[in-house]
Amino acid sequence: MNESGNGFFQVLQDTTRQEREALIATNLVQDAVAGKLTAERYVAFLVQAYHHVRHTVPLLMAAGSRMPADKEWLRTALAEYVAEEMGHQEWILNDIAACGYNRDRARLSTPNQATEVMVAYAYHTIDRINPVGFFGMVHVLEGTSIRVADSAADAIAASTGLPPQAFSYLRSHGALDVEHVQFFEDLMNRIDAPEDQQQILHCARIFYHLYADVFRSVSAEQALRLAA
Repeated sequence: MNESGNGFFQVLQDTTRQEREALIATNLVQDAVAGKLTAERYVAFLVQAYHHVRHTVPLLMAAGSRMPADKEWLRTALAEYVAEEMGHQEWILNDIAACGYNRDRARLSTPNQATEVMVAYAYHTIDRINPVGFFGMVHVLEGTSIRVADSAADAIAASTGLPPQAFSYLRSHGALDVEHVQFFEDLMNRIDAPEDQQQILHCARIFYHLYADVFRSVSAEQALRLAA
């Protein structure tokens, strides 16, 4: 606990507020929630989501395998995340197909450079620095989804006319996922080692920048390569 009595999760929220607001201010997010996102840009976003989400379970497993014996409770938590996250990349491919695009071409496509760099940094953190830092990525991706996923899905559906089946990924990560949020908050509040806290804060700041770069890399033209 810090001096104000708040747990580390609140410290994480407060310390990264500027980076979080910069991510939310990106054109992709603002256009999505304002109903200005075209179907093509939405599909291009989904393709990049596929390319990082397909690494979620391997990253969770890698982080779990690197946890020291005195953090067995974190390894157990990561195993719970694995069970919950398994197969989510297939949901994204289903969404792409529901938008009228070719899921196989999406699967075989090459990620944007920004997406590849973000994923690579996650593996680097786990393998070379401190596996606990991976929770900085969890905080950024899940926190962003909880904040904007439902409103973005509503606005995109209204502006594009895409069917409900095209939004399973966004809906699954929306505000209704409150138990997941509480689970993560409780985990963060159990982390008391200063070096682990600093690593999570450091990684969260970087992942906010990297994820914003992923959003900035999305363009409608990328969807043209996936025409069914």
